[in-house]
Amino acid sequence: MGRIQKKDDDETDFLFENLDKGQVIQEKRAFNESPVHPRKCSLVISQFLYLLSRGDSFTKTEATDIFFAATKLFQSKDIPLRRLMYLLLKELSTISQDAIIVISSLTKDMSHKIELYRANAIRILCKITDSSILPQIERYFKQSIVEKDPHVSSAALVSSIHLLKVCPEIVKRWANEVQEAISNKSNMVQYHALALLHRIKQHDRLAVSKLVSNLIKNSLRSPYAQSYLIRCCVEVIEETNTEDRIFREYIESCLRSKNEMVAYEAARSICTFKNVSNKEINSAVGVLQNFLNSTKPTLRFAAVRTLNKLAQTNPTAVIPCNLDMENLITDSNRSIATLAITTLLKVGNESNVERLIKQIANFLGDINDEFKIVVVDAITSLSQKFPKKYKHLIIFLNKILRDEGTLQLKQATLDAILTVVNNIPESKEIALTELCDYIEDCDFPDLSVQILHLIGQEGPLTSSPAQYMRYIYNRVLLDGGIIRAAAVTSIAKFGLLYEPMKEKVVILLQRCLLDEDDEVRDRATLYLQLFKENDARYLNKVLMDDVPVPLNNLQKSLEVYLHQGDFSEPFDVASVSTVVETYQSPLIGDGKSPFSTGASKKGDSVTGTPKSNNTTNNEESSGPESFVSKLSQIPQFSTFGKLLKSSEYIELTETETEYVVNCVKHIYREHIVFQFNCTNTLNEQQLSNVSVKMVPSDPKLLKYECSIPIDVLPYGEPQQCYVAIRYNPANGYPLCSFSNALKFKVKEVDPSTGELDEPGYDDQYSLERLEIVPKDFLNRAFVGNFSEDWKKMSDETQLVQTFSLVGVKSIDEAVKQIIKTLGMAPAEKSEVVAPKSVKHILYLTGKSLNNQLIYVRARMKLDQSQTNTDVELTIKSDDESLNDFVISAFIEK
Repeated sequence: MGRIQKKDDDETDFLFENLDKGQVIQEKRAFNESPVHPRKCSLVISQFLYLLSRGDSFTKTEATDIFFAATKLFQSKDIPLRRLMYLLLKELSTISQDAIIVISSLTKDMSHKIELYRANAIRILCKITDSSILPQIERYFKQSIVEKDPHVSSAALVSSIHLLKVCPEIVKRWANEVQEAISNKSNMVQYHALALLHRIKQHDRLAVSKLVSNLIKNSLRSPYAQSYLIRCCVEVIEETNTEDRIFREYIESCLRSKNEMVAYEAARSICTFKNVSNKEINSAVGVLQNFLNSTKPTLRFAAVRTLNKLAQTNPTAVIPCNLDMENLITDSNRSIATLAITTLLKVGNESNVERLIKQIANFLGDINDEFKIVVVDAITSLSQKFPKKYKHLIIFLNKILRDEGTLQLKQATLDAILTVVNNIPESKEIALTELCDYIEDCDFPDLSVQILHLIGQEGPLTSSPAQYMRYIYNRVLLDGGIIRAAAVTSIAKFGLLYEPMKEKVVILLQRCLLDEDDEVRDRATLYLQLFKENDARYLNKVLMDDVPVPLNNLQKSLEVYLHQGDFSEPFDVASVSTVVETYQSPLIGDGKSPFSTGASKKGDSVTGTPKSNNTTNNEESSGPESFVSKLSQIPQFSTFGKLLKSSEYIELTETETEYVVNCVKHIYREHIVFQFNCTNTLNEQQLSNVSVKMVPSDPKLLKYECSIPIDVLPYGEPQQCYVAIRYNPANGYPLCSFSNALKFKVKEVDPSTGELDEPGYDDQYSLERLEIVPKDFLNRAFVGNFSEDWKKMSDETQLVQTFSLVGVKSIDEAVKQIIKTLGMAPAEKSEVVAPKSVKHILYLTGKSLNNQLIYVRARMKLDQSQTNTDVELTIKSDDESLNDFVISAFIEK
């Protein structure tokens, strides 16, 4: 007698585990049987839905056959089967061909007495309806929106939100019905009606403001609608800068709501305000503090995450919650515990830093990389508050660096260590020692190269430089070509910066001459020759100076130079564009959500400015160097001469508008070319003869040269139009502003057929003002030793000017603003500001378009009120008029 084996509870067989797509497709014949067998058909539909959820792909022919086979089930009266049929039709409607054939059956179901049929029919119709069909079934949607049954009304409202992308003009006509649906007793219907009405009016700020004001007075009952209304209030406050207290008062009143979701949303919104009173922030923090003690993990997580973000901008407001967050350190949910500790690190005092770091180290392995990055950010900010704790911070960061993790986590950790080293010079030696151990087992070449660069820069300046040489030379013996090349450069830096090791460095470089990698041999040969010539100044320039242009730009310019094959003139680095190409890292998401609010909406990043998705893609992919070759191919610009500089991208519209436009200014010796990158975001319009009309504030400074319009601008295809002006350099640079308008002819497009509605009509669209500023005519320049060059420049031609940066409340912000305004290169790492500094000196170097060097020294300090920054700007160059020109960036002469 055989034994009966009992399976564990978690070892259950999954019905569809080994499902074969071909076999399931054959089973669709069950739909054609008469009479219909509901149980059998339900099983087949479930199998199809599982295959779709698993990611199996169906060809158009297969999807069409399944789709029309499933339509036979319209004759079934079995409600569960009909529900599954609707779900399958909805999933296949976007894949199959001729899905619109079932519209007659669906419109029949929209008037069926069973609410389930009506709701599901609406959901499928919104998937297969286009602009040509919607007018015929419009009345069904309008009736369904005001339907008493919440399932039908909610389905119609959500479907209308999707249809708003297809036929916005038709859906906008339903505003009265949607307004009526807001008074529905169903919580979900109220929420969906408000969401749709907001989207209908979102491009009209005044209409949105009136809508929100009216709804505030009418007191919505649905907690979902109240939460959405709070976000609408935040949108109105931020976009209109209104002083009307009604919006803020409503958000404050929601703090007292009995519904936890509404109260949390109100508290979160207040914490994101830029200008918020102590009373408002204390009320919001009080609500979040109560949530910290909730029995619901979701509420505790939401509250501690919001407090964590608030601690970055207003740490003192979070202090009352310290005791409650201390209790969360032992929370069973590691995400909550991590956020609690990192928040305490941001607002804590020096006495409990070590204890908190030890506690978080105990469960570091239990949290994912995303939260580890949050911890790393908290440690970075902590190093600025408590510099004396640098040993514990460096050791903790090194532990994260050694543990397994993604490149994103490792890069964030290394950046944190570099920040600590820059801010706390005493931490240099312990950081270098830890990093030397790490590169012995580093799996990421990019990180090894960065660490070798740091060791080469800082190692020779420590008390015992020789101890680092063993680690560097190990990389030459054991690692790949890229790392070996970086190690050779690092070795050469020791010979330059630490004279007693020069002979040993030469011996090590000679051993590298036989390396199998060309780059390694070339570097070793170059450095040996320079050491042999004993040319310390040139060696310092090669090893220590940063490249004066972005490396990607330099590479592409060299490729163009080689491709052209004209070597009669040597390659000139000054011809390389200084425009930094910005992009979103593939490792890091954009972090945007449909309801993103607050400073992140238009905030400037330290590492770069994020670009809009609508920015001209071909410009981004080809890089700034494409400007030179592209502009030279335009006959109207071929006689302008050499392109001297191109500006960064300047946004002239918001990214959500109908037409998205940004501009790049190209500077020539006697001309300026404005390149307007235009994108049409309306799929029902095609623009033709697109140009930009520019009206200067001072027409005497310049002369109109030519304009190149865009012949045709279809939906979603970025293209460029140009305007060129002439100026006389002898009369000075034309510093002025322009009012701009986008002019074009509109032709309506039928999205279903692509046919144009001739002949169209002329229209124009206002753009933001555009300025020509001094930094457009200044390039970045890099010098080996700023202090020496500054002393060599005569004091007779220098210009000293004092002024205030009004509203600039920190030295770090003042440094960034001065660098951004002048567009010059920081020298001697003077762009790094010590934490909580009240004074600082910034050094900048640049050159004019005539290659005249300019040196700038900016002494700054906070005034007594701590709300403005006083600046003494000293400018040195060989041309007094050039000094006046530079200072005009801040003060009109």
